Amino acid sequence: MLQSKLIYKIKKEFSKDEDSLNARLLVQGSYIKKEASGIYTFLPLGLKVLSNIENIIREEMNKIDASEILMPALIPKENLVKTGRWDTFDVLFKLKSQTNNEYGLGATHEEIVTPLISDFISSYKNLPIFVYQIQTKFRDEKRAKSGILRGREFRMKDLYSFSKNEDDLNVYYENALSAYKKIYERLNLSDITYLTYASGGTFSKYSHEFQTLSEVGEDDIYICDKCNVAINEEIIEEQKVCPICGASDFRKEKAIEVGNIFKLKTKFSEPFSVKYLDEKNKENLVYMGCYGIGSSRVMGTIVEVSHDDSGIIWPEEIAPFKYHIIPVGNDEEVLEEANKLYKTYLEKGDEVLFDDRDESTGTKLKDADLISATYRIVVSKKTIEQGKFELKKRSDKEIQLLSL
Repeated sequence: MLQSKLIYKIKKEFSKDEDSLNARLLVQGSYIKKEASGIYTFLPLGLKVLSNIENIIREEMNKIDASEILMPALIPKENLVKTGRWDTFDVLFKLKSQTNNEYGLGATHEEIVTPLISDFISSYKNLPIFVYQIQTKFRDEKRAKSGILRGREFRMKDLYSFSKNEDDLNVYYENALSAYKKIYERLNLSDITYLTYASGGTFSKYSHEFQTLSEVGEDDIYICDKCNVAINEEIIEEQKVCPICGASDFRKEKAIEVGNIFKLKTKFSEPFSVKYLDEKNKENLVYMGCYGIGSSRVMGTIVEVSHDDSGIIWPEEIAPFKYHIIPVGNDEEVLEEANKLYKTYLEKGDEVLFDDRDESTGTKLKDADLISATYRIVVSKKTIEQGKFELKKRSDKEIQLLSL
């Protein structure tokens, strides 16, 4: 892409009305624009990164046999009344139409997906079923804060499993857990992200969170370094030892929750009467699991934990561009060689940005750090005299000279 055609505007300073580093860097780098508290527009650079994150999630969900669907954002009131959450879900946006029909604006989707899937279940032969979506969610947070870590509108992947019994649910739960670990590995977060035991509520002993270490995290977790797992502070009084090895010497850290999985069992299949006939022609309730990842929150988390004084350092799989080509000076030969490189990478199918603007070298290089392509390529009169160009990885300080 030609940089002159990219819709962006680098800001020289941090936005004064943002209290979090992720929002400051994302706004400064023209990844997002704040519309109101907790509400952001994703600009082209931001949408490219968000889409790359969601494509990683999508690929790993497909590998565990989940089918992608897209459910409505408007949830009929009667569905939420049936589960008791119309009156008890304190962050639910409630709407009334011109015809006086009432709806909840989708904060989570058990009340849609459960009756939806019941239409496809009659016999044990129809199970298991696994479906997921990647969608914008809405929550009426009293105090939206921390940029895109906690907004009133955010992106989320939610996966739901439907199984014959608890044993089958447990098998898929482990598959999902492994898939989540792979996602964080691909996002370059695995070294600082811990599987964390949390309360399972009324329907399970534990749920599991994935918590990424960060000083700005809202959660306190207690890490067992021997087992590489953690316990959320909310259950540390009940679970005073590591659930795996029994050790009681923990390391306390701040962390950001970047995903959670939990066993719903029959919590939602019961009110919607989602049943199947087993091999003996006996009616049974379906067992459910729920598995969530906030993709926009993951994006904000990566900014918080992966940056330097010049801006964001994106993991290679999610950077907006793989290469950023910067010709220095107005020399015709320099522009010609830079254009050759640009066309070469385009023909290879790489995501490449070409800085064709009439700007100073300092401005181009500073903007390049904020845009944060994985590799910066500089072509100058000096380099082409040697038949070379400069290559620098955004995460490294070293500059290499490579042959044109």
